[in-house]
Amino acid sequence: MKLTINDIAEICQVSKSTVSRVLNNSGYVNEKTREKIEKVIKENIYYPSATARSLSKKESNTIGVIIPEADNAFFGEILKGISEVVDEKNLTLIFCDTNNNSSKEERALNMINMQGVKGLILTPVNDHDDGEAEKKLKGKLRDLKIPTVLLDRGVKNSQWDGVFFENYQSSYRATEILIKEGHKKIGIITGDLKLKIGKDRYKGYLNALEDYKIMMDHKYIYEGNFSVEKAYQLSKKFMSSDDLPDAVLTCNNLTTLGFIKALKECNLVLGKDISAIGIDNNEVLDILGYDFSNVARDAVDMGRVAMRMLLERFENPGRQRVEYIMPFKVSLKGSEKKSP
Repeated sequence: MKLTINDIAEICQVSKSTVSRVLNNSGYVNEKTREKIEKVIKENIYYPSATARSLSKKESNTIGVIIPEADNAFFGEILKGISEVVDEKNLTLIFCDTNNNSSKEERALNMINMQGVKGLILTPVNDHDDGEAEKKLKGKLRDLKIPTVLLDRGVKNSQWDGVFFENYQSSYRATEILIKEGHKKIGIITGDLKLKIGKDRYKGYLNALEDYKIMMDHKYIYEGNFSVEKAYQLSKKFMSSDDLPDAVLTCNNLTTLGFIKALKECNLVLGKDISAIGIDNNEVLDILGYDFSNVARDAVDMGRVAMRMLLERFENPGRQRVEYIMPFKVSLKGSEKKSP
């Protein structure tokens, strides 16, 4: 059975405050009493609650992170970057996965509030462009009264620091690459068009077509939701038709996986039967030998930047809001090329 401070105090026949002074190495405790308490602690392998210690000291060394997709490798890389900086500073990290569910997000924020964390890094469930969802989230964040950094997805008219990606620019550039390769029938498997990041990537695609005088054809626009399954279903459908696009833009790493799954099942060859380029790198495809071109961000560095931004906010709580836009890097591996 795990001992509590009350148990240790009862065993040693001292007050809880005396045990607490030994645990925190603060205040005077008789040497004989201290040795007695330390012996009980050692014999029972007692570890004080980090939350209790934080509350007693009116401070915390815990950082909260709330992400929407724990099973997405992109957010795994982000957590890796955050953890690197957390470890450097001897802080503690707790994280919650909302699974893109607003009710889970609300519960996560309530839990973060009860834990008394020092700061928060949050990727909202939605982009909260307007309406009740935005109002509710802003109210929750204000009630927390702790430094907060928004990551990847923002909040309209935000008062919080943020780290974001060049969504429009990356999509525009990816589409431009396909155009310059000579493709005319260029399709897109969009992300969730209810999200601002989905809208921005779709807009980048449309504007690139317009700027290069390529006619947009609605039959080559496949509306997805950033998931593997939806992208797979859409890809399977258009790959089984008699009117394939020349090339396709996939709008995130999971969309790319769904596209590749359908490609394999339909016995089509990437770069021969259909060309493609994606937003975000996909290490799994590299391992499997699929040379899939992409315009990607450094997700690990996004995590590092967000955590360092939070640390800077701790040091200077009164500074103006800071926003960092993570640039993309083009990696061409051949899948974008037009077959001879």
